Amino acid sequence: MRLSALALSLVTVLALPALRADEGMWTFDNIPVKQIKAKYGVDLDTAWLKNLQLATVRFPGGTGAFVSRDGLVVTNHHVGRGAIAQVSSAQADLVKNGFTAARRSQEIKVPGLELMMLVSMKDVTARVIGAVKPGLSDQEAMAARLNALADLRRTEEAKTGLTCEPVTLYQGGEYWLYRYRKFSDVRLVAAPELQVAAFGGDPDNYTYPRHNLDFSLFRVYEDGKPYQPEAILPFSAKGVAMGELTFISGHPFSTFRQQTHAQMAYARDFGIPFQLRTLERQKQALQALSATSPESRRLAAEAIYGIENGHKRLSGQLLGLAKAENLKKVETAEAALKAAVAKDPALQARVGESWNRVAEAVERQKALLKEATYIDSGRGTLVGRVASLRHALTLVRLADETARPSAERLTEFSEGNLKATRAQLLSPRPVQKPIDTALLAAGLQEAKDELGADHPFVKALLGDQSPEAVAKAAVEGTKLDDPAVRKQLAEGGKAALEASTDPMILLAKKIDPFGRAVHKRVEAEVTGVFNEHGGRIAEARFKAFGRAVYPDATFTLRLGYGPVATYANGTGTLAQPFTTFMGMYDRHLGWGGNAAAAEHGAWTLPERWLKRQAKLDLATPFNFIYACDTVGGNSGSPVVNVQGEFVGINFDSVFEGQGGYYVYDADTKRAVATDARAILEALRKVMDARHLVAELTGK
Repeated sequence: MRLSALALSLVTVLALPALRADEGMWTFDNIPVKQIKAKYGVDLDTAWLKNLQLATVRFPGGTGAFVSRDGLVVTNHHVGRGAIAQVSSAQADLVKNGFTAARRSQEIKVPGLELMMLVSMKDVTARVIGAVKPGLSDQEAMAARLNALADLRRTEEAKTGLTCEPVTLYQGGEYWLYRYRKFSDVRLVAAPELQVAAFGGDPDNYTYPRHNLDFSLFRVYEDGKPYQPEAILPFSAKGVAMGELTFISGHPFSTFRQQTHAQMAYARDFGIPFQLRTLERQKQALQALSATSPESRRLAAEAIYGIENGHKRLSGQLLGLAKAENLKKVETAEAALKAAVAKDPALQARVGESWNRVAEAVERQKALLKEATYIDSGRGTLVGRVASLRHALTLVRLADETARPSAERLTEFSEGNLKATRAQLLSPRPVQKPIDTALLAAGLQEAKDELGADHPFVKALLGDQSPEAVAKAAVEGTKLDDPAVRKQLAEGGKAALEASTDPMILLAKKIDPFGRAVHKRVEAEVTGVFNEHGGRIAEARFKAFGRAVYPDATFTLRLGYGPVATYANGTGTLAQPFTTFMGMYDRHLGWGGNAAAAEHGAWTLPERWLKRQAKLDLATPFNFIYACDTVGGNSGSPVVNVQGEFVGINFDSVFEGQGGYYVYDADTKRAVATDARAILEALRKVMDARHLVAELTGK
């Protein structure tokens, strides 16, 4: 491994990150094959890696994998749960009661569900960096890069016919175009009951030992026939053992390991605590809705699950950031990089002040936190929570934004993002009005409480009405839950929007000017500075270590590796590497069985699982723990052995390791998977799916 002079000066102060434990979420163009061979004696060849790449697919919010020659795809139950709920009804609750298609004609198409398979990657760094001319401001430089990527994307899509996405790595050290094949005919094949898939519920979430049959099966079709994938991951006949090396291929969400110490301190002291309070209020609103009727409970269940999952994940991140030695690692590495930069006059001139500029932007981020949360239209804000309001604001802005040059548009309407924005607007995925009403009312009340009743934004939206009244009138009166109405308004342009009397459109028109003003301030004072000067700091780091380290995760395909390995949890108890079906039934009975459902419902079991218990081999491995570096987005990721065989499906990681979004800790970073043997045992003996076992195993 060749290091630059800058890197050599750093090595005396801190260890080279790529050499620590089995840390890393590696892009498929830069797998550390030499390190893997040196440590484990395993030589990964190009064909092995290409097969894993093409067999892995991206779900909305997670990952899956082709596991049969007839297009069968496995993912987590919780990744597929939104799709399963979408094709459920009050009469047939497939989330609660499970589903198995006895024949292919019974497989259920999920409207709007699309899977993406990464076909190839193209490095466009030189073209993008070359687009930034000397003398441009931070915002102008950012716009130049975005425009260059948009132009490259259009050209590449026209040339290849594939869906192309721009990818920024190393905070701007590299720019790529990822070329995807999109699958739009995806059908539900099988899923266990929720009570088994999420056994233990929120109390057991992010813990270990676990007993979750967290899988579901879908099938990809093309031209009305099952798709024949080029690459699959066959189910392993013998499974995996303690200490055995595993690999994970998936799409981890954004990580923040290359942020500055100031940014991480902000997340610890301000950002995450504020998010946790917001999530708690959303949960309370949905729980109140859930209590009104069985159908409301069914509709709200998925949203509540998502909030609880997010709350616990953020709590774990906060725990990791509060661990003094973790931020000390960041501080030490940052000081070493600053010292090394200071020895290079050219680099010092370009990067020396960047840490101060980022720290100043963090102070502006604190000041803008509340307005950015409730008024700007990004993910997680008032608009981001409410599907019909999100559609309305997109429609209100669409005509105005597309009339401007791409560089002057809001980010989601730039040429590079416009296609995705239109697709989301016209998606047939249903809008659940009861959910929208509850979340909009809660969001308006929260904005009033946090910003104050006299804030111009609050006064414009509420007037003299209550948040509940405004939310009810807007949601009940809107027709934007119909994709055809949204399409008609989008095609009608500005004239159609001006003529519209839809109450949600009228509410969006009130939000728009406030949202634009806050968005502009946040971009100028915070994100523009982070992008430019965080990128400059990354330049220095990249100059030192180059591709010897992995980039932060970006919900793009990555490879991780590590053995099946135990760990000592927060109580000091050594965790068992495997759990079994026997353990699930023991935990069920230990909590009083179904008779204790009212008090301890998380550990109840469906009746057919009790009736068929005697048929199961209770010693079958159920879940296992292993030392791969994962975060959210790796849900549904296939876990494979050195032969490239499917041995399990990732569904979680331990609570103590959630700080890994920011700082990697080899002692606590453990992932949890559902064992392939448990999936086969359940399909054979409980789920009436021997035909699927035959498809998966050839037997």
